[in-house]
Amino acid sequence: MIKNKSIKKNKEIAIYKDSKGNIDFRIDGDKETLWATQADIAVLFDVQRPAITKHLRNIFETKELDEKSVCSILEHTADDNKTYKVQYYNLDAIISIGYRVNSKQATRFRQWATKTLKSHVSEGYTINPNRIHKNYEAFLTAVEKVKKLLPENDSIKNQDTLELVKLFANTWFSLDAYDKSEFTKKSLTKKQIKLSGEELYKAILELKDELMKKDEATDLFANERNINSIEGIVGNIFQSFGGKSVYESIEEKAAHLLYFIVKNHPFSDGNKRSGAFSFVWFLRKAKILNTNKITPEALTALTLLVAESDPKDKEQIVGLVMMLLGR
Repeated sequence: MIKNKSIKKNKEIAIYKDSKGNIDFRIDGDKETLWATQADIAVLFDVQRPAITKHLRNIFETKELDEKSVCSILEHTADDNKTYKVQYYNLDAIISIGYRVNSKQATRFRQWATKTLKSHVSEGYTINPNRIHKNYEAFLTAVEKVKKLLPENDSIKNQDTLELVKLFANTWFSLDAYDKSEFTKKSLTKKQIKLSGEELYKAILELKDELMKKDEATDLFANERNINSIEGIVGNIFQSFGGKSVYESIEEKAAHLLYFIVKNHPFSDGNKRSGAFSFVWFLRKAKILNTNKITPEALTALTLLVAESDPKDKEQIVGLVMMLLGR
């Protein structure tokens, strides 16, 4: 723990400190983050500054992070006692760089980050409880609920667990509302979209052809166990009762599509990959796919959570996916 006396009481945060202890982080108590220059980050990960510049450029070009959100121009007093305006980067940027740099110190940082973030799931606490003030107990309750949805075995790897942490970061409080049947659907997308099982299965078979060309699948991939299995799933998703759709929103349909393909095992092989593909394909068709949120890593983690979940948790798993997709 590095403490900064200039920060108000209860505004201290836990951060990584290199073995030499000579990194001059600027801690922002109000925003609960820290700031470092490219030179500081280069020292932290024991690489040259151009490497940091390259990684930052890639991070911003791929839209992994928004440059305006993670950068700030701050005043810095140099050794000559003159004040200069310098570009600083916050903790989000530092973490992203840390997972890209190839060095022993970066490896130690990743090990620390993995252990620390995983503990927030397994132990049920956050770095700074004061951040959520009066809602802290509700926060801990929500964390416990997410923990119960994770499989008891070790089938989800540490890195996948981290992706789930990032995915669920904004859903902690929503979970409690969902359990109390107070989950609001006002942020979900209600519009008409047509989809047939034949159209979806054709897209899945096109995926199969691509995977087989890369030797990443066999002929068993996406073979239906029963005739018209996908047609049945699509029909279920688009069913109506009393002239009203059972699943009203695009997000609700997408969540059930992912769940049914992954959990109902309509194929002899490749149910998880087919489910993940169908999920993204449907969101893209509906024009609501957010690639900043549903990254390949996040999609893998989400699919594994669905696959490993207990069937009795179906409604909560589907509800989580809907909240993740909600705007």
